[in-house]
Amino acid sequence: MKYEQIPNTNIKLSQLTFGGEWVGELTQEQTNDLMKHCHECGINMLDCWMSDPKIRDKLGIAMEGMRDDFYIQGHIGATWQNGQYKRTREITHVKEAFKDLLMRLKTDYIDFGMIHYVDEVSEYDEIMQGGEYLDYVYKLKSEGTIHHIGLSTHNPRVAIKAAENPDIELILFSLNPAYDIMPPTENIEDYIDTKKYENLAGLNPEREMLYEKCLETQTPIVVMKAFSGGRLLDTKDSPFDVAFTPLECIAYALDVKPAVSVCVGYKSTDEVDDTLRYFTVDPSELDYISKMQKMDAHSFEGTCTYCGHCLPCPQNIDIAMVSKLYDLATIDDDIPESIREHYDNLTVHASDCIKCMQCHKQCPFNVDIVEIMTKAEKLFGY
Repeated sequence: MKYEQIPNTNIKLSQLTFGGEWVGELTQEQTNDLMKHCHECGINMLDCWMSDPKIRDKLGIAMEGMRDDFYIQGHIGATWQNGQYKRTREITHVKEAFKDLLMRLKTDYIDFGMIHYVDEVSEYDEIMQGGEYLDYVYKLKSEGTIHHIGLSTHNPRVAIKAAENPDIELILFSLNPAYDIMPPTENIEDYIDTKKYENLAGLNPEREMLYEKCLETQTPIVVMKAFSGGRLLDTKDSPFDVAFTPLECIAYALDVKPAVSVCVGYKSTDEVDDTLRYFTVDPSELDYISKMQKMDAHSFEGTCTYCGHCLPCPQNIDIAMVSKLYDLATIDDDIPESIREHYDNLTVHASDCIKCMQCHKQCPFNVDIVEIMTKAEKLFGY
């Protein structure tokens, strides 16, 4: 297992973490075995967004004697009402559900108290304006009942706002090759509608803006939905008309620089062992780029994915970064000051390109990199 340091904390998080949503299908004995196996393999975080008391009970029993060895992401606003899950900010239900989480997990603290499932920008803004819900989150933090504040979302626009908020120390965000080409949406159902992927290709600039913002503010991302709910693993369900392997999806997610861990919904110890192969297999088994090169639907041909395969450059230009900053700078009519500052701080700039075409030979997607350097030089002035 490999670990990533969470900025401004003493936490080192395993690159694979345990999402407990499938525990409802398991017996207590199976849950015990699964939790124990995760522990033995070095997995050191549990995400529990589930409000079902039976699931919480199973996890609490399975974690007995190991609580201090696991960080917990516990969600504030995931409640159980009338026998079913309901997301709410209504403070009475929020408090009851969070106290229930502590009791059933047999703990008196949660490491990351997650502002649960905010996909609408207006809802994020409303929460952050203050009120009973946010007051409760801050109260839990001040009391030490939660050690850090996080937020879960599927919308990059919400995630960007969260990354700009110094009180939010971690973001749980859905990230995979399919979602990364999708424009921002406030409707999670859009991600599973294959029609929504028609005529889309390449990394969406606003998602790249999120990843850049997280690097800038040192806000780590824990990845959820790395397999798109299993759809990316099945040719007939994949929007790309090609199936990825779990290891390729994990590699894709962890190649996104602010991503520190992939949260996997394990059902068995065998599934844990299968994902752990990520750390030991031949690199060819992680080569999602070769697969993306061959996709007919949503081809990345001619589109920079900032993968870095174009390097090394004889002029030491960080080609992926220049390309990324150019794309971000052209989203709006005016270049954002933060993007211009990032470009200014580069040691080598687009104007240093000598058009030797070495990068063209190395690019897996046949991007016209020299043209990008020329456009970037014109846009930024050097």
